[in-house]
Amino acid sequence: MSTSQKIVPHLWYDKGAVEAAEFYVSIFPNSRLEYTTLLHDTPSGDTEIVSFELVGRRFNAISAGPLFQFNPSLSFTVHCATVDEVEGLWARLVEGGEVLIPLAPNPFAQRYGWLQDRYGVSWQLATSSAPVDELPTLFPSLLFVGENYGRAEEAVHFYTSVFKNSAIGAIVRYGPGQTLDREDAVLLADFVLENQRFTLGESGFSHNFSFNGAISFIVNCENQKEIDYYWERLSAVPEAEQCGWLQDRYGVSWQIVPTAMDEMMRTGTPEQIARVTQAFLPMKKLDLAALERAFLAA
Repeated sequence: MSTSQKIVPHLWYDKGAVEAAEFYVSIFPNSRLEYTTLLHDTPSGDTEIVSFELVGRRFNAISAGPLFQFNPSLSFTVHCATVDEVEGLWARLVEGGEVLIPLAPNPFAQRYGWLQDRYGVSWQLATSSAPVDELPTLFPSLLFVGENYGRAEEAVHFYTSVFKNSAIGAIVRYGPGQTLDREDAVLLADFVLENQRFTLGESGFSHNFSFNGAISFIVNCENQKEIDYYWERLSAVPEAEQCGWLQDRYGVSWQIVPTAMDEMMRTGTPEQIARVTQAFLPMKKLDLAALERAFLAA
């Protein structure tokens, strides 16, 4: 696991998080399971968490009941070196899933397609438009719809102002007649947060989905000062604050978490993990000192 990965995608499943992680690890190169942990007596009952890597990028997932459902507002884009690689991944991911945009040539790639897999997670697969040292590459892609339509460029500037080691790349706009009433609508914006690539686009057409907690982003913090920094800048929905979770001004969910907590869950005894779990459940913003006391309590 790369300890330098500041932002970690987190997937919420009704059940079957470990099964899903094992499936993804089996089809993507440079991928592996890291660890699993069982949390007892949570509001969702006993919940299983799993940490894994896909193409060198770390993910976390949890089985915690049917509170959230995946939808295309947050997907993962995979760029492959060849058409064969795209078609091979597509064939595995689409089994039991649903095609959103058929895999075919388009103006930007030899092959491009969008699907939801058997678990509901959305993937955009494409051949890369430029040579890259290490392929495939994988990164989160956000789609702004509904009340967020027209706010894509604003959001890119907001996120890159909050996170360090950030940059804005190309911003591609729709052509004439391709979207609704905005000439400046963003087809795709490329940006980097903490040296990690993201893309963001927007659509003015009617969609029956929006952001929810099915996919959130863990922000790993070294100390309480960092926790306080991200909490102050990102949290915009007070009623959504719980257990280190927050929602930002666009409805995207984030988990502001001390890096020490991952180590506790990875290496702690069942008793230590249980104490930490019961300590963080009543919290809104996480208190690192209180979590450490719970972990070390005799």
